[in-house]
Amino acid sequence: MTPDAYYELKAALALFGRDCSALTADERVRAKNVARQYASIETVVLSSDEASGVCLSPGAVKKALGELRDRHQDADSFAATLAHAGLTESLLADALRRDLLVDAVMAKVGAAAGQVGATEAEIFYYTHLDRFHTPERRTARHILITINENFPENTSERAAQRLREIAGRLKAKPGRFEEQAIKHSECPTALNGGQLGEIRRGQLYPELDEALFHLAAGQLSDVLRSEMGFHIVRCDAIHPEGTVPYAEVAETLRQRLTEERASKDAKRWLAGLLKKTRTPAAG
Repeated sequence: MTPDAYYELKAALALFGRDCSALTADERVRAKNVARQYASIETVVLSSDEASGVCLSPGAVKKALGELRDRHQDADSFAATLAHAGLTESLLADALRRDLLVDAVMAKVGAAAGQVGATEAEIFYYTHLDRFHTPERRTARHILITINENFPENTSERAAQRLREIAGRLKAKPGRFEEQAIKHSECPTALNGGQLGEIRRGQLYPELDEALFHLAAGQLSDVLRSEMGFHIVRCDAIHPEGTVPYAEVAETLRQRLTEERASKDAKRWLAGLLKKTRTPAAG
């Protein structure tokens, strides 16, 4: 069996989330083209000097096989997919082994680039400060009474009245917000006392967004109307805009930059290999 059968299946799943039997004619052509690219990459990578001595971790193939199997409803559908692709579990396991070896060789090549140091990461941070800027956020809760003219309790007039009654209770006892949300809010957030989490501008309905970002911490809005219904919003905390300190991102930034460097080096190496195989030898 050539690698194309496995790689066509891989391409179909990656591109369309379906196996080859469920693809249209045009999709099948695209999957075949991508499969040929995968197969040519496998050939040059596993034939390279860098592939020497590369091994897979124990259980890697079994894990990959299980992940593929889990994408199917049951064993029969998995078997049908393999049969349509011209594969057996044994052939699939062998193809997965080679595919994983390609990934391992690429990782080995990338790792040769080395770790990004603290100084380099810090230079990147201070020359890209805009990437570490955080806009103002508000931690908020809300109570929603929906509008549905087919239900007497949720007509526009009645929904507004119900929320005004809740607002009156909260004005007298603001600490009851979570309790009132759990009892009366018709939003799934009611289960968490109306908790919306940290909100940035533009994430809520415009009417709610405008009100929330004019509230002081601990303040309640008036009764607001959106296309969903009527709301009361509470601002629990204000998180001003600012720049995340370098110390808070230093380690994750070094790791990300190291991974990006490794990926770029591995891709350059692969591009060089592919170019060599496609360049006719000089006569």
